[in-house]
Amino acid sequence: MHAYKMLIDGQLVEGAKTIEIVNPATGRPFTTAPAASEDQLNAAVAAARRAFPAWAATPWDERRNCLLLFAQRLEEEVEDFANLLVKEQGKPLAEARFEVGATLQGIRYYASAELGAETRSHANGSYEIERRPLGVVAAITPWNYPLILASNKFSPALLTGNTVVLKPAPTTPLTSLELGRLASEIFPAGVFNVIADDNDLGSILTGHPDIAKISFTGSTGTGKRVMHGAAETLKRVTLELGGNDPAIVLKDADVDGAAQGLAATAFLNAGQICAAPKRLYVANEIYDAFCERLVAAARALKLGAGDEEGVTLGPIQNNMQFCKVREIIEEAASQGRVLTGGHIANRPGFFIEPTVIADLDDEARLVADEQFGPVVPVLRFSDERDAIARANAGPYGLGASIWSRDVGRARVLARDLDVGTIWINQHVAIQPDIPFSGAKQSGVGTEGGIEGVHEFTRLQVINAAA
Repeated sequence: MHAYKMLIDGQLVEGAKTIEIVNPATGRPFTTAPAASEDQLNAAVAAARRAFPAWAATPWDERRNCLLLFAQRLEEEVEDFANLLVKEQGKPLAEARFEVGATLQGIRYYASAELGAETRSHANGSYEIERRPLGVVAAITPWNYPLILASNKFSPALLTGNTVVLKPAPTTPLTSLELGRLASEIFPAGVFNVIADDNDLGSILTGHPDIAKISFTGSTGTGKRVMHGAAETLKRVTLELGGNDPAIVLKDADVDGAAQGLAATAFLNAGQICAAPKRLYVANEIYDAFCERLVAAARALKLGAGDEEGVTLGPIQNNMQFCKVREIIEEAASQGRVLTGGHIANRPGFFIEPTVIADLDDEARLVADEQFGPVVPVLRFSDERDAIARANAGPYGLGASIWSRDVGRARVLARDLDVGTIWINQHVAIQPDIPFSGAKQSGVGTEGGIEGVHEFTRLQVINAAA
């Protein structure tokens, strides 16, 4: 069995204890991972703090080259990382390969970024604006995309001169620990640290007095606790939180294209994407035709373990989420009309059939809450303004999409949606060079684009007398 280790102060180390890692396709443990003690967490933060001055003073190009070398080493092990991702996360192998590739793309994008000083004029002369690193960054990642979401944090943080303590989700720590193995060969001791826990160290990390910034992706409820923990020392925070994304399909939409596009993204990663379409509002005129095509697309998915040939829909990642989604489906089935799915697969593991449910009220839990699983409600509307109002209901504001042959009309409607990103005739079109941020309770701050790089810096103004 491969021995996974944490990275603390440049050394690969055992944990204070081990935790079992479950393969969601079987529901059974397949290996163990180290879990840090509070003392080990403190050691990782202390190492990052010691390493910060020298790393911040390292020339930009040297930091860039470290990231590029890190990407090169990861690329040499793409298949190993993809296969490990299948085992710990559950997604199909093709999706796992995509995630590793997107991680490489993200690291290389951030490595290409530039943040030069800017000189501005004013009435009495001029002043300079520069961006400085913050210090030690805690990067806390969830279980749905453990590699991509980690790279969105450590890449810009390291490039801009910060040091990092990465803590992955307890159910998917392995690929992050393997990133630590690669990093141990590239970055100076203490610059990049990776610890794992048994879901018991998050509040200690977020409240740690030597952490300067927290970059967190996860649920809105946990994000609120992270912000509370950061308040004592006024840490900077970037929070990419939950979403209950609406998709609005107008009467002039390409019905086939909309149904295929929304099925592909609603059931991607078994529906476990913060920005996936989770509420489909469809014009009366095309409702029946759309439902027919959406159901056909859902039934065409092949459910199974990620390493089985031809599988396009894997299991829910963990038992807690599996039980939650199953409960939501049972409740929705009693309130609406199940068009397809609605059943738990008759096999070991956390498998749920792709499910489409019609004729629900907007107050139904499946509509009002984020389901984070392979089930989607389809809702009728007769008036576009009413659809916008219903789409804006609720506390979330991460993303949304509008589907129409009239892109100009869709752009006009898009400006009335109270979300961070609106896609037109597409959904979950996320790239590292495009800023991504949420409105309302879907987040604070930005990931992606040069704006995401800025999140890991502070402004410093140098204003000399004329």
